[in-house]
Amino acid sequence: MVRELVDKSKLVATFSIVGADPETGEVGVAVQSKFLAVGSVVPWAKANVGAVATQSWANTAYGPEGLALLEQGMAPEEVVAELVSGDPGRNLRQVAVINAKGEASAFTGEECYDWAGHKVGKHHSAQGNILVSEETVTAMSEKFEKTEGPLAERLLKALEAAQHAGGDSRGKQSAALYVLQKGAGYGGYNDVKVDLRADDHPEPIEELQRLYELHKLYGMPSEAFVDIEGAVFEEIKQQLVKLELLGHADQPEYEGEVQEALKTFALRENFDDRWTEERKIDDKVLEFLRQQ
Repeated sequence: MVRELVDKSKLVATFSIVGADPETGEVGVAVQSKFLAVGSVVPWAKANVGAVATQSWANTAYGPEGLALLEQGMAPEEVVAELVSGDPGRNLRQVAVINAKGEASAFTGEECYDWAGHKVGKHHSAQGNILVSEETVTAMSEKFEKTEGPLAERLLKALEAAQHAGGDSRGKQSAALYVLQKGAGYGGYNDVKVDLRADDHPEPIEELQRLYELHKLYGMPSEAFVDIEGAVFEEIKQQLVKLELLGHADQPEYEGEVQEALKTFALRENFDDRWTEERKIDDKVLEFLRQQ
């Protein structure tokens, strides 16, 4: 039996969720495991095509091969069947596939270590192995369906719900969030909207959530600006003096030294996309400045 030949420490025992938002074109995967750098193994995705999660005794070839089959027009259930049909280790594999339309399919080999299983729902599939119980997958699926907002946030909240419901019976070590959308990458040059990993951490999902908040701060466009007038102007000057970017807070005009000092701060902290030459400050940058 193949199972008897498998070193259990090599198993990518985990819980994951693949999801898609047909309205925005987002596709992605969120995953957590008692396994080092699970983000380097489980999640695969391609904009306008779909996503794949491969785990248990993970066959990483399922990722690129599954995406290629989706791109050829095969339905997710056909892709799953094709991936496992000629695989001698299929009884220990677990894989989920979703296309950009939100159609999903999954497979859990009969020899995967208990508890192992999957649940396919609207625009997602939730799956896991070596879990405390089935409730981990159920909670993950239900939370995804009840949550609104960007796909990345729905996937993260689903992952959190799964952990609260029991999670991996062996514990926690790493987590990852991978979301693609056409042209949503840095500078619009690629499709990687979110690519975050906590490779080795005592609370990997919490760390992933922290990183996602930073990602929103640095990697997402401005939504609101505050006029640099009155009390806000005085507050900015005081903070810039504390940071030794401005000589004194008695500057009467914004244009000139104050503006240059604020620009230095913004660019130093990598707020390039939140900077404006107008007499305004991004509300997130202002909040960040207050915390310094």
